[in-house]
Amino acid sequence: MKKTFSKTVTSLGLGVAVMMTMTNCGSKNEWKVKGSIDSAADQLVVLEASNNGYWYALDTISADKNGKFSFTREAAGYPDVYRLTIGDNSIYFPVDSIETVTITGSNGVVDIQGAESADAFMRVDKLVNDAVVKSGVTALNDSVLKRQIGQIILENPAGIAAYYAINKKVGDTPLFNVADKADLRIIGAVANAFNSQRPGDPRTTYLRSIYLSNRSSQTPGVTIEASELPFIDIDLLDRDGKSVKLSDIAGNGKVTLVCFTALTAEQSPALNLELGKIYSDLSPKGLQIYQVGFDQDEFAWRQSAKNLPWISVYNGATNGEVLMKYNVGSLPAMFILDRQGNLVERVDNMPNLRPLVNKYL
Repeated sequence: MKKTFSKTVTSLGLGVAVMMTMTNCGSKNEWKVKGSIDSAADQLVVLEASNNGYWYALDTISADKNGKFSFTREAAGYPDVYRLTIGDNSIYFPVDSIETVTITGSNGVVDIQGAESADAFMRVDKLVNDAVVKSGVTALNDSVLKRQIGQIILENPAGIAAYYAINKKVGDTPLFNVADKADLRIIGAVANAFNSQRPGDPRTTYLRSIYLSNRSSQTPGVTIEASELPFIDIDLLDRDGKSVKLSDIAGNGKVTLVCFTALTAEQSPALNLELGKIYSDLSPKGLQIYQVGFDQDEFAWRQSAKNLPWISVYNGATNGEVLMKYNVGSLPAMFILDRQGNLVERVDNMPNLRPLVNKYL
């Protein structure tokens, strides 16, 4: 089976256009990277892996006169980040499982066929590269850039692309600085997600230690502003016309379920019936619900929302900005924020909602 991604980006190392697809390597418990890059002709190609930021060589070969190379490695048992280094340039790529990554390049343009998470890698690299080309390394401190990459991280905070993003550097300058409270909150969201979803992953202990050791050095009792929270804030009016921010209720010691839906949709009564059962059982343990309505008719939404026991706010059907920021393509969609306000789960299957909420209570 093949899945195709058509994103095009510029790599920080080579200034290359990148396109990635996923192909299976076969039944062997191994993955392979191979290809042909004209600039690698008769050059050493080094395959490297990372031990939580420390890069080391796995293998080195000499490409032939056409720049052809091939490496085969035993599968690690979990997704990971690798890179090919040719001279002073490096190409970073993910390996999700057992697959073949094919890299071909000519005249500075490189096509990469590889892992499913490659799309997120490309978007991170493109955002960082574009910012650095425009404004230099100081662009890494730009809050807009951080928000954009934060959105990619929140798509799957337990994914290899999230790990890659929070460990990314340009030269010796990190994209996410542990000394910065806002950055540390993002690192904490990834550490939390890895801890809950990948307890056996060797990077989980590393992520937890980074977050906890640096969190303890910060001043107790500091106020975390909305812009520093590791989720995208929402500020909308409730059924009484009062502004209710997600950041006003999240991270206050309770687990928050963020639910995007249309209350007037056909499936909404069944959804709210199930939400009502969960809320009735779990709200005494610390569950709260922040439900966002994407209905065409505000009056009809208000009638549907007036008897709901949780927070319900109105967005309207024509304003899709919030859905875009949370990468939501269809309704309903639900996200879980833990007691510290970290976005830790995206719930795509209603039967999974109750056990997932229970994990954080």
